[in-house]
Amino acid sequence: MSMPFIDLAAQQRRIRRQIDAAIAGVLDSGAYVMGPQVREFEAKLAAFGQARLALSCANGTDAIALPLMAWGIGPGDAVFCPSFTFAATPEVVPWVGATPVFVDVLADTFNLDPAKLEAAIADVKARGELAPKVVIAVDLFGQPADYPAIKAICDREGLKLISDSAQGFGCTLNGHHPLHWADVATTSFFPAKPLGCYGDGGAVLTNDQELWDLMDSFRVHGKAVAPDLVGRTFDHDTKYLNTRIGMNSRLDTIQAAILIEKLAIFQEEIDLRQVVANRYAEGLEGAVLATPRVIDGGVSVWAQYVIEHANRDGLAAHLKTQGIPTAVYYPVPMHIQAPYAGFPRGAGGLPVTEAKAETVLALPMHPYLDKVDQQRVIEAILAFNG
Repeated sequence: MSMPFIDLAAQQRRIRRQIDAAIAGVLDSGAYVMGPQVREFEAKLAAFGQARLALSCANGTDAIALPLMAWGIGPGDAVFCPSFTFAATPEVVPWVGATPVFVDVLADTFNLDPAKLEAAIADVKARGELAPKVVIAVDLFGQPADYPAIKAICDREGLKLISDSAQGFGCTLNGHHPLHWADVATTSFFPAKPLGCYGDGGAVLTNDQELWDLMDSFRVHGKAVAPDLVGRTFDHDTKYLNTRIGMNSRLDTIQAAILIEKLAIFQEEIDLRQVVANRYAEGLEGAVLATPRVIDGGVSVWAQYVIEHANRDGLAAHLKTQGIPTAVYYPVPMHIQAPYAGFPRGAGGLPVTEAKAETVLALPMHPYLDKVDQQRVIEAILAFNG
């Protein structure tokens, strides 16, 4: 009997009544785009993420693009990011005309290596062809990057810092959410994320009102926002006064209403994910190359539970015969893929990234994975002799 990789149906059964009522409320109101639930959700999301402000948008990819646009990042600018990530992280950099510079990751957490970041920045400065401007740190698989070390480098070099927390919203380090260090934290509400909706969506968290205003303009076709109206009068809807070239990136009201209900149980689900992670760690100790290590002082939201195995593909095939789904995040690092192969790589290359791409395997992980099903996974791995 097969089991789900991520059991969204179990969560839906738990809160179906609240979800149905939330959707019905939107349908009754008729405010399908930027309705009151959007502002309500943004306020609650900001409070959860220890931020002054949150700005919702259409997806997690736009969430990374919006601050780059608001900061005026463009041609000749270098944006440093890991290659061991989903395409959305580097993809937005060429959108604005800037250049991604790929940096290697730490062997234990898979997150950006501060020492390699420092070397990459020094190399770019020495070459003199690009101006270092932004670092995008990814909270891969649900745990925070080494923000104190990365922030110190950014401060010393005068760089902006984005926390790409598409997989890690809700994670903390020493009790702080990533925005404690980053200029912005971005996230995705793709259904499979720890905090996901029933479609697509994203958000940017910030403590900077001026930046929020600019991003608000960019997400709605470059509409006029409060700072644009200082000293002038416009007696019409501000979406018809366009002060910059923007995009169309709004979170649907129905998705905001759904997310309000999901956010209400999110902390409990994070705690439940930790219980599942603990059972995996105990059951698989010594049976695989490595089980996940979380940074000291860190709390992961366990978007994925990723082990390492010398015969990763053989193990995945074996588990499939047992009705156990797996996934590989990520089989081909971004710096090797054709559209990105010509972009700069940090000094010394990315040997850790390339090695990990051969050994990582994600196992079923969600808050409602019960002991019986999880023991099936563990025993199937222990029985593999490949």
